[in-house]
Amino acid sequence: MDSQRTLRQQLYTIIFFSDTPAGRRFDTALLLIILASLVLVMVDSIESVHRQYADLFATIEWGLTGIFAVEYLLRLYCSPKPLRYAFSFYGLVDLLAIVPGILAIYYSDAQYLMIVRVIRMLRIFRVLKLRPYLSQANYLLSALRGSRQKIIVFLLSVATLVTVFGTLMYVIEGPEHGFTSIPMGIYWAIVTLTTVGFGDIVPKTPLGQMISALVMITGYSIIAVPTGIFTAELANAMRGERLQRACPVCAKAEHDSEAAFCCRCGNALFKKIE
Repeated sequence: MDSQRTLRQQLYTIIFFSDTPAGRRFDTALLLIILASLVLVMVDSIESVHRQYADLFATIEWGLTGIFAVEYLLRLYCSPKPLRYAFSFYGLVDLLAIVPGILAIYYSDAQYLMIVRVIRMLRIFRVLKLRPYLSQANYLLSALRGSRQKIIVFLLSVATLVTVFGTLMYVIEGPEHGFTSIPMGIYWAIVTLTTVGFGDIVPKTPLGQMISALVMITGYSIIAVPTGIFTAELANAMRGERLQRACPVCAKAEHDSEAAFCCRCGNALFKKIE
């Protein structure tokens, strides 16, 4: 029992931690295997290459899928809380790396779903010790949460506009000019409002062209609104972080949003970024 417990502890240290040489080598090898699997899937999607090397690629992919399956089972075996790992973000991603290989037995095109393995490359942040950079994502998440209601209202307003414009173009242009239904008119309004302009449906009447010009001008007017909302919330999130950050020397908790030095002891509040 002791030897088995020691083996599980050693496996746990190697598989779940990258601070040790063995753990770092394991994670590096795993990332290389994931990268090789992604390249294999992309190359196999080329028709001429697939026809020539389909059997070879299938064999290699089965081998890689077997490696990922063994790795997943080892993680479950050595984890102190297997269910917690299985339902965690990385646990579900590790499982998704195996499922497409099994589905490919019954549905050949399912092999291209293996591209989800690219999500496993997120482990590179742990291997290269880039985790401090991930903390900066809190600003983005906070800004997204703060701007959620405003963006929803904006999207509902845009949906109302394209519905009105699409219906008008259906009434004015009609099926003879390509506007065969109100949904088709809404499709045209979305394409025009976003300034994409595929050109597959074009208004022919003078009134329709006037409305088209109005839709394009409206698109230029509102296209920057979500960016402005998100930028304002991001600035608020960063300002809030500054206000809450305490001085590392005297521990004074609150400072002005533009303060670079502590008003009590004069120490620099933020480290200089090289």
